[in-house]
Amino acid sequence: MKRALFLGALLLGSQAFAGEYLVKYTNTGALNMITTMTATKVATIQMTDHNERANLVKVDINKKHEAQALASLLSQPGVEYVVPNFKIHAFTAPVDAAALKEQWAISKVQAEKAWQRAGNKGNKSVLVAVIDTGVDYRHPNLAPNMVPGYDFAENDADPMDKTGFQNPGHGTHCAGAVGATGLIDGGIVGLAPDISMMPLRFLDERGSGDLNNAIKAIDYAIEKKVDVISASWGAAVSRSQAQPLVEAVKRADDAGIIFVAAAANDGKNNDVTEMYPANNGFPNSITVAASGSGDAKPSWSNYGTATVHVAAPGENIMSTLPNNKYGNLSGTSMATPLVSGLVALMKSQDKSLTGAQIRAILQTTGAKVAIETACNCRVDAYGAVDAVMSKKMTIVPSAATVKTSETLPLQVLNGKAPFKFASSNASVATVSDNGTFTAVSNGSTVITVTDADGKTASTLNMNVGAKSSNPPSQPPGGGDPGNPGEPGECPLGDPQLCQIICQIQPDLPFCQ
Repeated sequence: MKRALFLGALLLGSQAFAGEYLVKYTNTGALNMITTMTATKVATIQMTDHNERANLVKVDINKKHEAQALASLLSQPGVEYVVPNFKIHAFTAPVDAAALKEQWAISKVQAEKAWQRAGNKGNKSVLVAVIDTGVDYRHPNLAPNMVPGYDFAENDADPMDKTGFQNPGHGTHCAGAVGATGLIDGGIVGLAPDISMMPLRFLDERGSGDLNNAIKAIDYAIEKKVDVISASWGAAVSRSQAQPLVEAVKRADDAGIIFVAAAANDGKNNDVTEMYPANNGFPNSITVAASGSGDAKPSWSNYGTATVHVAAPGENIMSTLPNNKYGNLSGTSMATPLVSGLVALMKSQDKSLTGAQIRAILQTTGAKVAIETACNCRVDAYGAVDAVMSKKMTIVPSAATVKTSETLPLQVLNGKAPFKFASSNASVATVSDNGTFTAVSNGSTVITVTDADGKTASTLNMNVGAKSSNPPSQPPGGGDPGNPGEPGECPLGDPQLCQIICQIQPDLPFCQ
């Protein structure tokens, strides 16, 4: 098996923790070998953490012997890849100091009407993990909905949100948007005020954390069988560099947990600029851009037809802050928990709904806006809840971008078989009677389905060409070295270091 070293100038600069790497092993023999290599105090490599669920160990490598140590790790049978332990940041836009306690977002998405249609404001059995800077779980507007969590930044059972110059209370603010009770005079209400929330802290008072602890938080949420993970953070790295994080999101997807992620605040197109975990591409994931009170995209919000699924209010959002305070914050970080709350509200009406189904409902019921996402829409809570309550027939997925010759299985939610599918532009894509969508040439088409009772439903634009919204069927690693540098090109930013590694392991791509 080939093993991959995923490194790059981006991570070896300010975004990486000097000397720290995550090593993925595939069997106990490799783990034992790594343990032996790190067993003494004078060893070049020191093991500092072990995530058994992810088959990852965190190691600290002496910088003087980094090249030899990396080459030694890579030469071990059963070592799949090695990646730097990079920094991850919360996605917060500048604070609005002149905040007024108004919740325009709740009105904009018709939350009150959604609660009336549902006949409830959620269900305590639905659990949302807020993975962030922690949460002030004693805040009177949040406390009734909190369940015990964990702090992976300090490795203890107290996930209290600790404020600092760079963290005004990011996680507490996100939690309020998900599920503040609305029962406190002068307080606020979340989108799903009657659900449960679990605070998981891995970002510190500076609003930053590392790859290793982000993965541990996701795995903890999986272990505790949460329904939704709300992730308002990320890093601009390649898929190969983020592979351990992508694998953690895949484990959540496999467990049926809906992963709601922020698109980021760089004002960039995620179809071009990779951002993780936002660009994970798995069926149970929903990636969120921000919208303003007039339904325009704030200049700082990321976007993308292939990789960003919906928009939601994220500008000047009033929510909870630590120490019984409230305030406005802006960012895709604020849009994400609103969608997480809406997902929880929908799950409260029908626990069987999957992330792929909920994403399709959000997209087909959203309000049309000029914000570039897969649906060009902003979520509408009433429309989404009404579709759930009325069992509206929906094609899943309802929006996608695929490459030419790719196929995509379509399913019909709330329809009666047999189904008859039709493509509005057969020169772009065809669809078989069993719902297999086949991309033919660049362009857009709309798929319509008719069920046995004569009911019809249509997708939004299904795009062929450009970047696919589907993740690679074979992720980098495990037989694919992930292209860690073109032949002759040193990916470390240090040709001398590459020369040393190539002397030890000459079969790496950049050594050719």
